[in-house]
Amino acid sequence: MQLYQFEKIYNEMEKEFGKIKSGTEEAHTMMLLPLEGNVLKIHRSYPASNSRRLREAIALVLFRLKENYTEASYDTSKFRNEDNCRLETALLMAFDPLTNPEIKEVIQADLTLDISDLSQLHDYYKEPVICLLRIKESIDMWEKRNGANGYFDFIEQYMGQQINGEEMNFSVLKPL
Repeated sequence: MQLYQFEKIYNEMEKEFGKIKSGTEEAHTMMLLPLEGNVLKIHRSYPASNSRRLREAIALVLFRLKENYTEASYDTSKFRNEDNCRLETALLMAFDPLTNPEIKEVIQADLTLDISDLSQLHDYYKEPVICLLRIKESIDMWEKRNGANGYFDFIEQYMGQQINGEEMNFSVLKPL
């Protein structure tokens, strides 16, 4: 896979899942907060896991999700490094039942979502995907305004005081 193909995932997933309209982020806080809180915790402990590495981690997560609901396989190994892998795991721990056993347990107990059904898994991923794409947009904007760590500087000011500890938070989305 070439860099161009790696970066195409953002547009592909936006076409498939849609995106959060500007000004409507409030309706998505149940997913955005654990995503942003988890990556902020990683960045605090590992400053090299910066905004650029987060952008890469989002792409890695999007490829992982696409693999999960299509059973396709993508070789993203040449884009992985220690710094973006930490962030990738933090993002996945916020919502993915195939990564986080606590989420899987909650979902299985609920009996309204069958994660072995690829169509249901695809639908379950809609909210996390659109939130990840919104975070990527935010990274792009804050880096242009404030430089390489603009996104984390913004998140630290915006919600930093509320984010404590090192434990990864998560949100479970119940199907309607």
